[in-house]
Amino acid sequence: MQKLNSSDEISILEHDLAELKKSNRLVDDNNNTSTILKTRLERLLKERELRKSLKSCNDQDVNSNIVDDQNQIITPLTDNLPTEEELVKGLKASKLITNESEREDRSPFKQRLLVVANRLPVSAVRKGDASWQLEVTVGGLVSALLGITDFEAKWIGWAGVTVRDEIGRKSLTEALAEKRCVPVFLDENLVNLYYNGYCNNILWPLFHYLGLPQEDSLATIWSFQSQFEAYKKANQLFADVVKEHYQDGDIVWCHDYHLMFLPKCLKEQNENIKVGWFLHTPFPSSEIYRTMPSRSELLIAVLAADVVGFHTYDYARHFVSACTRILGLEGTPEGVEDQGRLTRVAAFPIGIDSDRFVKAIELPQVKNHIKEFQERFDGRKVMLGVDRLDMIKGIPQKLLAFEKFLEDNPNWQDKVVFVQIAVPTRTDVLEYQKLTCQVHEIVGRINGRFGTLTTVPIHHLDRSFDYHALCALYAITDVALITSLRDGMNLVSYEFVACQASKKGALILSEFAGAAQSLGAGAILVNPWNVTEVAFAIAYALNMPSEEREKRHHHNYVHVTTHTSQEWAETFISELNDMVVEAQLRTTQIPPLLQTEHTIERYMRSNNRLLILGFNVTLTEPVNAPDRRVDQFKEMESKLHPELKEPLKRLCNDPKTTVVVLSGSHRSVLDKNFDEYNVWLAAEHGVFVRTGNKKWLQNLSDNINMDWVESVKHVFEYFTERTPRSYFELRETSIVWNYKYADIEFGRLQAKDMLQHLWTGPISNASVEVVQGGRSVEVRAHGVTKGAGISGILGQVIHDKNMKDPIDYVLCVGHFLPKDEDIYTFFEPELPAATPTPTHSSLGSPGNEFSPNHSARRTGSGGYSVSASDSEDWGSNGKRSSNTTMDAHNKGPSVLDLQGDNYFSCAVGRKRSTARYLLNSSADVVTLLKKLAD
Repeated sequence: MQKLNSSDEISILEHDLAELKKSNRLVDDNNNTSTILKTRLERLLKERELRKSLKSCNDQDVNSNIVDDQNQIITPLTDNLPTEEELVKGLKASKLITNESEREDRSPFKQRLLVVANRLPVSAVRKGDASWQLEVTVGGLVSALLGITDFEAKWIGWAGVTVRDEIGRKSLTEALAEKRCVPVFLDENLVNLYYNGYCNNILWPLFHYLGLPQEDSLATIWSFQSQFEAYKKANQLFADVVKEHYQDGDIVWCHDYHLMFLPKCLKEQNENIKVGWFLHTPFPSSEIYRTMPSRSELLIAVLAADVVGFHTYDYARHFVSACTRILGLEGTPEGVEDQGRLTRVAAFPIGIDSDRFVKAIELPQVKNHIKEFQERFDGRKVMLGVDRLDMIKGIPQKLLAFEKFLEDNPNWQDKVVFVQIAVPTRTDVLEYQKLTCQVHEIVGRINGRFGTLTTVPIHHLDRSFDYHALCALYAITDVALITSLRDGMNLVSYEFVACQASKKGALILSEFAGAAQSLGAGAILVNPWNVTEVAFAIAYALNMPSEEREKRHHHNYVHVTTHTSQEWAETFISELNDMVVEAQLRTTQIPPLLQTEHTIERYMRSNNRLLILGFNVTLTEPVNAPDRRVDQFKEMESKLHPELKEPLKRLCNDPKTTVVVLSGSHRSVLDKNFDEYNVWLAAEHGVFVRTGNKKWLQNLSDNINMDWVESVKHVFEYFTERTPRSYFELRETSIVWNYKYADIEFGRLQAKDMLQHLWTGPISNASVEVVQGGRSVEVRAHGVTKGAGISGILGQVIHDKNMKDPIDYVLCVGHFLPKDEDIYTFFEPELPAATPTPTHSSLGSPGNEFSPNHSARRTGSGGYSVSASDSEDWGSNGKRSSNTTMDAHNKGPSVLDLQGDNYFSCAVGRKRSTARYLLNSSADVVTLLKKLAD
């Protein structure tokens, strides 16, 4: 990358970066933007390179002003950065948060960033009826987003106070507006159930592997269901505030476990909104997460986001695994895919503003503290621990390990001092009060056992520490001891490394802290539960040769100073912007939602209607219905949706309507569900047909070969035994192995192995087809599809009903596998040979047409015709003759005269489909059929 120095060159570089984000084009060093980047990775790497180059250019001008073309002095970027003292006091931080003023040497901000978190970056204290005192808080998220200058940031969150009166709400809103903050008002009862209840007593312990609270704990804060309802209500309130302030093109960045429902709420309000969600805690393994009663609802809500971010790869992997095992979705290297919609899931390790700590060491206040501490601990090695007094921080384990170290190394007893800063938190909670007593007891025992009249081995402080004093303590520390039992990232380790330029002390880090994946090469990784191991690590760190300490420190220092909080935020937002572009490309390949009113209007105008309905997932009750148990096979048998019984009966009894239920299930399953209906049934993909008089006929020639069934059955039995909770179903013309109740990842591996067994053995020379479903493998006779079966079914319908009027309306709805989607195109009108097949993006108009894959004869009016002679190919034995076809050249009166805008093919829950339209779920099918019946 070339070195840029002038303001013009910097402006060009900034313009290139903006254009790259907008157009996804490669911007080379000569400002050429003609080459289109091939992959998202190339775009992101190039953008990162441009950002770093821009940053280096600005760093070169830290102490100089820039003169523009009019000889006007322009303040450089660094003049907008706060001093260390100002940042600590929060006096100037709010100006960076607000992005109120535009730098004179830069163009106005083109994109806004709405940061949504449970708490605002300011705390509010009421001083009067309409007066508020606001103090900027310097926390991890606040510090991480302070350096972002490419976006106009606005914060949305709870101000930490309950405001009931309108005057107070209005005045607080106005006061926060000056800080570019927007309050979400929550009442006290809602906060108790949502924040103290569901967030802190349910989600937080579970995400940190502490498990769900017992019943007696839940009883003190109402029931679990009340908390969950409050959680959803609070998330909806956040979404309502976002909606008020959202403008087209804004990015909404949701943060942490408090707002897991927010992405879904936002997408329901506006599906085009750009939404990212980031978790600042660990995400547990799927085995832990599955204990959550509301597990599926939370995952589905989060997956509504475009990008889901975590601190480490492990957390991202656990999330994808939970979506795969619990929801049954497809996990890919990119993220989680659900019927064509991809949610990007990735690791975005957060950093710190390292420059702030590096420069702090040179401040006079910090140097005075350094001198004071060096005099205080003269002659002794200093060990340091900085934690919240929390169960996950492993403070008792850390103290026990230090006690073990002193026992095993008596020569160090007067030569080392351990300073533990434990900031109190949630002091009103009984468990935290017990933890405090436990820690004090251990500290007292160790100091009483190993202390002297002049020295004590442990200095324990139950309070927060002044920033300058903390930086000084970091600087003089020889060994930092961080033993979190489970931690999202733990930035204390980063702060320690940033302040160790001179000392180059050792870092002992828990392998269960997220920082272990970033600093593991330079730190000494330990299992905090293994007290002996931690004690040995302390001895090793104190005796470590200087050369090794310098190498370890150098590795960590490079990482901390290059992977900053600004880099973290900009990488996440860049990924989000890029995923939105990809999502737009994917959307063009998805059929549009069915326009119900138009469908009903055409239905009412027609005289002879044909409704072809799938069964499973289309007419069945949802799998996750409250009264069904997913771990019991008998209760998971396919059952007709209870709300469809009356409307379906009315449709079947309508003399102008013929209803055909077309399924891959065995005919006994269809008989059980539709015995009382005047409906046509087609079982096993149309091989068997039950007529209106409830007589089953075989829609298949007699010479089909089924000799392969027995050998395939042996293979399916073998894999059923190997795969717990899987089963197979033997039908008359096919056999299906299903693993929808088994572990999804193990089931897919077994299915892959099964296919290899089948192709190399039982079916290697058989006339069969293997059809893979989402969680099934089906072997069926060659040529058996729903599209192939519909021709004979249609002929029999015409024969039995003695139709005189042509069928002028067809509605085909189903959750069909790609193999069976030929039924969608069966009724499609023919197109001229030169006319290309349109894409799904043009399917909004009911008149759009696909190329046909059937032989129905098109009438002069633009519809279709099927000869009546097609209905005469059924023998007296109830079997269809072997030479029966839908021949376009058959003579006879037209019985199918279907205009293009009177045909509606709808895929249910399958966004990748050849159908014209889409219905999201069986609930939408219920709504549609109810309206048709009315």
